[in-house]
Amino acid sequence: MLQTGRKAKTGIIGLDDILGGGLPRNRTYLVKGQPGTGKTTLALEFLLSGAEHGEVGLYITLSETEEELRAVAESHAWDLSKIHIFELKMRDPLKDDYTMYHPAEVELGEAMQTLFAQIERTRASRIVFDSLSEIRLLAQQPLRYRREILNLKQNLAGRDCTVLLLDDHSMGESHLESLAHGVISLERSSPGYGSSRRRLEIAKLRGVKYRDGFHDFSIHPGGLRVFPRLRTSDGATRFDRGSLESGVPSLDELLCGGVDRGTSTLLIGPAGSGKSALATQYAVAAASAGERAVIYAFDESLNTALARADSLSMPLRRYVEAGLVRMSEIDPAETSAGELMDSVRRAVDDDGARMVIIDSLTGYLNALPEEHLLLSQLHELLTYLGQRGVVTILIATQHGVIGTAMATPVDVSYLADTVVLLRYFEAGGRVRNAISVVKKRSGRHERTIREYALGLGGIQIGVPLHDFHGVLTGIPTYTGQSEPLLDVAGARRS
Repeated sequence: MLQTGRKAKTGIIGLDDILGGGLPRNRTYLVKGQPGTGKTTLALEFLLSGAEHGEVGLYITLSETEEELRAVAESHAWDLSKIHIFELKMRDPLKDDYTMYHPAEVELGEAMQTLFAQIERTRASRIVFDSLSEIRLLAQQPLRYRREILNLKQNLAGRDCTVLLLDDHSMGESHLESLAHGVISLERSSPGYGSSRRRLEIAKLRGVKYRDGFHDFSIHPGGLRVFPRLRTSDGATRFDRGSLESGVPSLDELLCGGVDRGTSTLLIGPAGSGKSALATQYAVAAASAGERAVIYAFDESLNTALARADSLSMPLRRYVEAGLVRMSEIDPAETSAGELMDSVRRAVDDDGARMVIIDSLTGYLNALPEEHLLLSQLHELLTYLGQRGVVTILIATQHGVIGTAMATPVDVSYLADTVVLLRYFEAGGRVRNAISVVKKRSGRHERTIREYALGLGGIQIGVPLHDFHGVLTGIPTYTGQSEPLLDVAGARRS
């Protein structure tokens, strides 16, 4: 059955969303990018999508052989039997004797006639030209090259076909953007370590409201996968405002009821101070209420997280096995920020997750090609999650262990709605932990500093440390007569 809609779907996950449903039919589009950016893969998927709906597809290759194209398709397990592939073979100038005309002039005219004849024969409704570099070489002069492409566009205009022109920029800029109805630009960059990063931009698309800006994409067996940039303008969804209690009464007292839905909470402190354990407690609390939680772990494996939870008597393993808590291990060397944000979106919109934990921001920062983009993308993500009533927990590890010279790789405290500060301090010849809430936009919170301990009974929070001064510096001064501190097992000392 032929597609009769106004737009031709590309068949690429995410790209049709960016395009607002697909490419307007019966127009010519320029797909540009350096070699290796994925132009051929995109073009083949475009033809295969049409073939699935009964459309005739024609791939005209001027730079690759048919065998090479079929090898690309085989790597993705694609069947090209329903697509016409025409390999245009140029003459060998050493075997021809031109006396009055330059060989390029003769070859270009013959090549264009051959192409039009092939289009007429197949009556294709989707056509790909790969690539324009060969036509540019034959044309020699920019003016004639532009005229030939204009002639090609005009001849195809009345044939009811949607055309992709691939250009690899190997001969410099093509200057054909003004002739095309739309321009899709593909880019590829190589970070100092890890896999290459790819992104695309709809540089132009006449008469269509599309999603502007750069969008990350990747190439996997099966084709391209595009990760549309989140948009906070999509609007908020209705949700029941309220608080999520942690299940630890003294912790909920600190927050005057718990963390509010639709807000973000930043847990900040030095390594080993108990940030991940605190986040796990909230994930378990959400799961115990029948809500789904997802943890994006950059710094530890699922086995490590489960072992820690078992040692703290937290039933994380039970909820993971029940599917209420999902832990996704992220390798920042292999995962782009766009891919991570798309995963978060699908977890919330498709799987119904009501809590998202990012552990930690240091790993998230490493997934970005440029550090200064972190705040912009994180603001977009937190706004998106907040509009959907999701409880978001961010973990940030500070450099240093104790003292006043504590620092974080990047300051995101102003973005978070709630900031919980964890600290080490020394008292009675023992290293202890302190917890305090320094900010909560959505309501009241205690301004006290309490001791925070982890043990077989889980998380324990002590009474306010009224008789200590300088706890947050790590070197407190004791002014009381008794020590209201917790022992190792989690029971308060008398």
